[in-house]
Amino acid sequence: MFAVIKTGGKQFRVAANDRITVAKIEGNPGDTVAFGSVLMLTDGEKSTIGAPFLGDITVAGEIVEQARGEKVIAFKKRRRQNSKRKRGFRAELTVVRITDILTGGKKPEMKKGEAAPVALKAGSETVKGKASAKTASAKPAKAKAEAKAEGLDASNLSLISGVGPTIEKKLRAAGITSWNDIAAWTEADIAKWDEELKLRGRATREEWVEQAKELLAGKPPRAKADQAELASGEDY
Repeated sequence: MFAVIKTGGKQFRVAANDRITVAKIEGNPGDTVAFGSVLMLTDGEKSTIGAPFLGDITVAGEIVEQARGEKVIAFKKRRRQNSKRKRGFRAELTVVRITDILTGGKKPEMKKGEAAPVALKAGSETVKGKASAKTASAKPAKAKAEAKAEGLDASNLSLISGVGPTIEKKLRAAGITSWNDIAAWTEADIAKWDEELKLRGRATREEWVEQAKELLAGKPPRAKADQAELASGEDY
């Protein structure tokens, strides 16, 4: 006898004594878990398919351990902005041993496993220590970025991401000499300057108006903020 269950957005074909790795389920090793989303049951040559689930079938399991998946790296780089970001991710997983497939509306006896107090305490202290160290290292980097932002020159158009020397010359020739001028642009102004200065949609694509407003509000340039974020490992 085997069944097809759905959990964590995935489907699994399970039978008694099978071990499966699913998205994290809260609980401790030894806890009983019940899967009520059963899509199909096969007993010998007879198969029953739900619409979408079989209401009178329950699959019982026992948590074996809480685990983590392999690390996945997400890397982002902005061209010509000296900006890059690297982040890692590990999925939280649970290993479950299937104990029984219950039919006729039967429900499993929910048992609780025992968690090791010493292990839990050690894990809590480790997480707390890491969080404190991460926060402490992030503060100097963030303060440094904010300090730089306070002393910036509003006429320095090159601090807006996407404005290079050639485009800056075009803007100044057109009378656009400060962040205030760009921050006051409307959609009509963006379309006008895009056509006259041949910006090819760069102002919209690089969000010049939003960048100018951020700089006027005292925030660091986006490229510098990304560098500080990369160094600290935290989002601003």
